[in-house]
Parts: sequence; structure tokens; C-alpha cells
Amino acid sequence: MPPTQSTPAASVARIDGRAPDQLRQVRFQNDIAPYATGSTLIEWGNTRVICGVTLEEVVPRWMKEQNVTGGWITAEYSMLPYSTLQRKTRDITKGKIDGRSQEIQRLIGRAMRATIDLEKLGSRTIWVDCDVLQADGGTRTAAITGAYVALCLAVRKLMAEGKLREDPMLNAVAAVSVGIVEKQCLLDLCYTEDAAASVDLNLVMNSAGEFIELQGTGEEATFSEAQLGEMLAFGKAGINELLEAQQRALGD
Repeated sequence: MPPTQSTPAASVARIDGRAPDQLRQVRFQNDIAPYATGSTLIEWGNTRVICGVTLEEVVPRWMKEQNVTGGWITAEYSMLPYSTLQRKTRDITKGKIDGRSQEIQRLIGRAMRATIDLEKLGSRTIWVDCDVLQADGGTRTAAITGAYVALCLAVRKLMAEGKLREDPMLNAVAAVSVGIVEKQCLLDLCYTEDAAASVDLNLVMNSAGEFIELQGTGEEATFSEAQLGEMLAFGKAGINELLEAQQRALGD
């Protein structure tokens, strides 16, 4: 069921001409990194993120010390120096990961662990690397949505090689941003909209309609329960479109 709109789509002027509840175009280019176990380039409007998956036949030390069985999934996220209008300094130059990157890579890791049966993965670690080539808003949501496709490709390869006996994949996962800009609810914010938003919400869901994570913040503003309901309705509809795009990219 399409989300309820309090304002007709035609009356809302967006920088790229989209309706309030309309996603930017999403495309996937799979196998972009030949040496990765699975990879894809997700192009989401003008945001572009390479998502690559690699495998290590070990688990983190804490799992061994605590006798935790199964495998693990962890993620790293970075914005390349030329991904923004002004050059972004590499984390290695600063000697530490900045707080935003650390927050996002933890979010990606949590989202990916929600999509796989870690017991069926076996005693190994999957690394998900997300590198932003071009940023125009929604880099974390693009990273999560693309990471799922790269992870599926990696699992297919591992099964074909006989390294996995059972398919560990559970429900598909995607993420999208929603916000309030000039008192209007908008789906999938580009950079200029995100910068102007009074409320910013990132929504991570699976194909079973379950929430994995909600990150909602009033930017020096507040929002009502009705506005939250409208943002969730927009976001859930957008997630369904993204799940379909993922399925097409994977040939399902």
C-alpha cells in the first residue's frame, strides 16, 4: 500500500524533480572488484559506493575466549578523498577513524549480521568493505543496500567452491533515508536536502518487514508522532522498492 501523503506530490519542489515519496535511480554493477569474494558498485542517484566482501578462515579472538561458535561478519567504511566537493582527509593521515565512519561501519556490520545465520557460516570471518567514490547523501544507506548484494554474491561463490555446505542467508536487508524538509516528508534525501532537513531518519529493514535499526534525529527541531508515522510509511515503501532492485541485481 503506498504511503499516505499529506501534500500532493506535484506541489513539492525537489532539486531533482522527484515526488516526495520517490527514490533516486538505483543501479548495481556486480563483480566490480575481481579479487573480492563478492562485490558490487551501487550507484544511487549521484552517490556511488563500492561494496566488497572478503573471507578469512579465522574468527575474532573474543569468540574463541568466550567459546562462541559460528562465524562473524564485520565491516569497514570510508569516504575516498575525492568523494566530496572539498578533499576529505584519509583516516590513516589522522591516525584514527573519525567518529562518523566508526558509527557507520558498526551499523553496516549489525545490518549484515542480521541477514545471515552465523552458525552456518562456520568458524570464519567475513569482511565487508564499503568505499564511497562519490557522496551525494545517503552513503550509509547505499553501503548497507549494496553490501547485501555483495554478501549474497560471496556466499554463492563459497557454496559453489564447497566451502559452505548450507546456504546461510536469511532475509534480505536494505536501508533508506527519510526526512522532514520545510515541514514536508521526503524519501531518500540527496545532500542538499539532507543539509536542510529539520529531521533525519535512517531506516534499516529486512524482507520480512522487520526493523533492524532506526536512527532518527531532530536537527535542532522536534517531530510529532504523526510525522514519524509518515516517515516510516515512506521508508517502508522505499525499502520494498530497494529489495526488488536487489533481487533484479542478483538475478532472482
